[in-house]
Amino acid sequence: MFLGMQAALYYHAQTVAIAAAQQGARAAGAEQGRESDGVGAANDFLADAGGDYVLTATSTSANRTATTATVTVSGFSLSVIPGWKVRITQSASVPVEQVTAP
Repeated sequence: MFLGMQAALYYHAQTVAIAAAQQGARAAGAEQGRESDGVGAANDFLADAGGDYVLTATSTSANRTATTATVTVSGFSLSVIPGWKVRITQSASVPVEQVTAP
């Protein structure tokens, strides 16, 4: 029973982490977006999705080049098995929006 519950907690945390990374990447990849926008958007998503009740000890980083914006979210899944800590790291990349002349 505990193993099934642990699997569900892990899957949920992994899903929240990738969704936060995607949200952050979209913000960082906006035409006027910055790396800090991506980190802020990802952290806001994590907080709205449950914060430490889903993913603990989170860290978020972003990298934006001329063509690509990438956000990485890391943290630990909650655990019902004593002493077992599972690290989750998810990244998302999007192309940077650019205005082109007609």
